[in-house]
Amino acid sequence: MSRPAARRAKQVPLRTHWIVLTMLLVCLSTMLLLNGYTHHMFGAEADGAVKPVGGNATVPRSIVNGGAVIDAGAGAPRSVSPKARTIALTFDDGPDPVWTPRILEVLRQQHVHATFFVVGTAVADHPELARQIVAEGHQIAVHTFTHANLSTVPAWRRSLELRQSQLILAGAAGVSTTLLRPPYSSEPNALSNRDWTALQDIRKAGYLSVLSTQDSEDWRRPGTEKVIANSMPRSNAGQVLLMHDAGGDRTQTIEALRKLLPRLKARGFHFATVSDAVGLPDPTHKAGLLDRGRGLAVIWVMRISDAVLSVLGWLLYAAGALSVLRAAATIVAARRHARMRGWSYGPPVTEPVSVIVPAYNESAGIEAAIRSLVASDHPLEVIVVDDGSTDGTADIVEALQIPGVRVIRQANAGKPVALNTGLKAARCELIVMVDGDTVFEPDAIRKLIQPFGHAAVGAVSGNAKVGNRGGLIGRWQHIEYVIGFNLDRRLFDLAECMPTVPGAVGAFRRTALERIGGLSDVTLAEDTDLTMALCRDGWRVVYEESAVAWTEAPASMGALWRQRYRWCYGTLQAMWKHRGAMVQRGRAGKFGRRGLTYLMLFQVLLPLLAPVVDVFAIYGLIFLNPVRVLGVWAGFVLLQLLMGFYAFWLDGERPGPLWTLPLQQFVYRQLMYLVVIQSVFTALAGTRLRWQRMERYGSLQAPVVR
Repeated sequence: MSRPAARRAKQVPLRTHWIVLTMLLVCLSTMLLLNGYTHHMFGAEADGAVKPVGGNATVPRSIVNGGAVIDAGAGAPRSVSPKARTIALTFDDGPDPVWTPRILEVLRQQHVHATFFVVGTAVADHPELARQIVAEGHQIAVHTFTHANLSTVPAWRRSLELRQSQLILAGAAGVSTTLLRPPYSSEPNALSNRDWTALQDIRKAGYLSVLSTQDSEDWRRPGTEKVIANSMPRSNAGQVLLMHDAGGDRTQTIEALRKLLPRLKARGFHFATVSDAVGLPDPTHKAGLLDRGRGLAVIWVMRISDAVLSVLGWLLYAAGALSVLRAAATIVAARRHARMRGWSYGPPVTEPVSVIVPAYNESAGIEAAIRSLVASDHPLEVIVVDDGSTDGTADIVEALQIPGVRVIRQANAGKPVALNTGLKAARCELIVMVDGDTVFEPDAIRKLIQPFGHAAVGAVSGNAKVGNRGGLIGRWQHIEYVIGFNLDRRLFDLAECMPTVPGAVGAFRRTALERIGGLSDVTLAEDTDLTMALCRDGWRVVYEESAVAWTEAPASMGALWRQRYRWCYGTLQAMWKHRGAMVQRGRAGKFGRRGLTYLMLFQVLLPLLAPVVDVFAIYGLIFLNPVRVLGVWAGFVLLQLLMGFYAFWLDGERPGPLWTLPLQQFVYRQLMYLVVIQSVFTALAGTRLRWQRMERYGSLQAPVVR
């Protein structure tokens, strides 16, 4: 697209998609926080495994020596015990899809009713089991939302645990209850001061606390007979017996129940729910319509969060697989490509070359670029096409008065038009196109054109290197050029599917350019569009690593964003324009099925998946094993470092800048994938993007000819 055309195009502000993206990010973060809280913020230990800590001076003696059902309200605290020869059979930590139905079956066979203290998150996962518990006449009660230790958590979480538990019960089973068993509680005489404070808060929330008087210790899995022995009453006094229907293998619990219930009945004991055992009114009530609706909403949000995490997990696997696949493919290809060094495309190419330099406000670096070209050890002419510069670029070139350097002035029409103007004025069959800020090594052009010894070669990509490597931004771009761009070009060369000859250093056969009609201005990546057109026309495009030119990279994050945004958006335009190559035959088909597929997978899809890696890493650091997460991240960085050392060795570069590579993961990488996201949104919205010209700094100097 020409610059005037770009200025005339209506520029639509690209803010809507960032608002949408931000909203999606907020929703995703909320879902992950909810999932992390409900699945990874609860205690994994069994109730009896955690012992009370601290003294019990503030616990009333009537409670320490009293019953298992406690009213810790203001005034005189009260407690009550089950009636004589009455056992309140209780089960904690469920419901569980494997063990709860089996326990219910045993109770049904023995005509026994029990009290199930359920965990809210488990109810949300299996609401049908909560309904079954209620439908079969059992009592359902609260065991917190995430099995949190109410004695140690802060007040806000204690309130959340109780409130959400009640909502989940309302949504799943349509009931509410005033009975609660604090996780990690045991008998009244084991209460600590901290436990008593928690019980008082529980009472303020409207609950009666239910402890136990006898622990079967089935959570230890000591053997069926031991579970039975632990469950047998030592007297005729009523008991609140603690067992579990979740939290691990409950085979021993089920086998113990089958033997224990008939044995206790034979001894004259009968079984009841907690409220019936102590003579309390039924604590279970039908939930209101509003609470049922809110509870169902919470359950569905939790299910959605589980689904989101599952999808993210698969996307993470996909991102990891693509990263490893790309690393393996580029390293293998680079190794094979390195073995081809010295391979000849044919007889030495000695014919002169026309070098076209499109220039628009290149005053900062144009002199160094021209002097580097005329210092070449190969015969050439230089054509500088001044594309309506307003900073005296053409005047600077003319003032040099260098033989063989011509200046053509034209009104501003865009880089593709300027290149086509230079092509018409060129006298040679071999054309080298360079940017106005590029500085060439003296032997670069001679080496660049040698592949034209093979008649099938239509274009050659040179080796563009970052010249201004100072600071982190410069080093990061240097690393990207060496590891990313150049490794990819080696692979593209071997697979005969080169998608881009960079504008900084590229050579072309004039016949090939004329056959495709020259350069097009319909995309913002004219070099990519041109290269793809040549591939579709059947020409071979190769990479000549020894042809080195130095380019000036953006020196600020803003400039880098503008440059990469244009590159990425232009590449998407070119890919769409040349999508027909996917079904062509010959070299065009190779380019389409290999090159376009590679670009789609690794330069579009992989960056789009990159945020998943970051989001999952943060999730893992907060809710999972941070050591394991950091280990995976370290392995990923190590893989990149190994690739970096190999790529730098191939390019003859010192590996010193690689020390900044780990830091690159925290700023540069995010910038690159945000560029891709912005470009994809822009393309999908059909918005025209104007040309993003990079600011020139004049930091490069012409090489000294010895």
